Amino acid sequence: MASTNKDPVIVILQLNGGNDYFNTVIPYNDPLYVDNRPYIRYPLEDIIKVDDEMGFMPNMGPIKQLYDQGNVAVIHGIGYANSPRSHFRSMDIWHTCEPDKIGLEGWAGRVARDLDPNKDNVLTAVHFGHGLPRALVVPGVPVAAIADLPTYGLLTGIGDQEQRAKALDLFSRMYSPAVGSGLVTDYLRSTGMDALEGADIVKVAPEMYSSNVEYPNSSIAGHLRDIAQVYLADLGTRIFYTQHAQFDTHSGEMGVHPVLWRDVSQAVGAFFEDLHEHGRGDNVIMYLFSEFGRRVRDNGSGTDHGAAGAAFVIGDPVKGGFYGEYPSRKSEDLEQGDLVPNYDFRGAYSTIAEDWLGLDSKPIVNGSFEKMGFL
Repeated sequence: MASTNKDPVIVILQLNGGNDYFNTVIPYNDPLYVDNRPYIRYPLEDIIKVDDEMGFMPNMGPIKQLYDQGNVAVIHGIGYANSPRSHFRSMDIWHTCEPDKIGLEGWAGRVARDLDPNKDNVLTAVHFGHGLPRALVVPGVPVAAIADLPTYGLLTGIGDQEQRAKALDLFSRMYSPAVGSGLVTDYLRSTGMDALEGADIVKVAPEMYSSNVEYPNSSIAGHLRDIAQVYLADLGTRIFYTQHAQFDTHSGEMGVHPVLWRDVSQAVGAFFEDLHEHGRGDNVIMYLFSEFGRRVRDNGSGTDHGAAGAAFVIGDPVKGGFYGEYPSRKSEDLEQGDLVPNYDFRGAYSTIAEDWLGLDSKPIVNGSFEKMGFL
């Protein structure tokens, strides 16, 4: 059941709601930034300069420190063609790698199945948070869903019955309309006993954990601390998944967006500091993504649903820097007022699956897509 330090591990951090790419990785020397953002922009003097053209929004200091160490890759213009600009459908596409139909299996669940085809470890994949992201859903693949590690509740099973019921209800309500109640029921039945087996195993993690790192007081910091505890307990988990919200900044963006990125950046910084304190950062990467970016021009109070976005890959094994090309901000190059994606997200998944986890990416992402050299 125990892993070795050499087993590659991935932490997936999903930024729910559609993060404002144009206000996160900022082409601060482009006059179109100021022209298109009369109300919703950061003062140029506050932007954290990365190079002569690009900068991070002001609260990304901890991520900038990791970038300066060569441990952050920024993928420009990530997404897919013909974005529906719908939260549910867009996230479903990211989760299943099926832009043209409703997919039945999640890409991360397929990764878990390939990493552990015999289900020797029921904790190969763990989600921290309520419910279960569809990215992890594959019939027969057990996934532990942990809302709070000290008061641990498993998706299928034991302990806090109210927490279990809430997770099951959320999962069922989210996915039954899209794929049918039968599939949802079959999934829960097929994974139930396997996941139940892992319940007592993961409870040892907090007892084994000791750290001098002080995590911030935020929900995402709590989830990343829990991930660190389970990872450092050597339970063989290879995929950690968690989420943070709410990036859907139609209004009040300049009050919300800085707080969201402060919490994410501080939590990510603390997490990697924790791993380094334990000498365990060499086999972990983190992948941050959001379902789409926001519209180029602000609406006076916020920004509306867009298309192209940015993804981040963080960790000691990462070859830091900018990857791909920032989409054109010129009005004639926009689609419905949005930055146009120029890199298929399935290429990033392919890079992670093949170059990090040593798997064949084609059945995981449903095809062949351009990889990038960030690992």
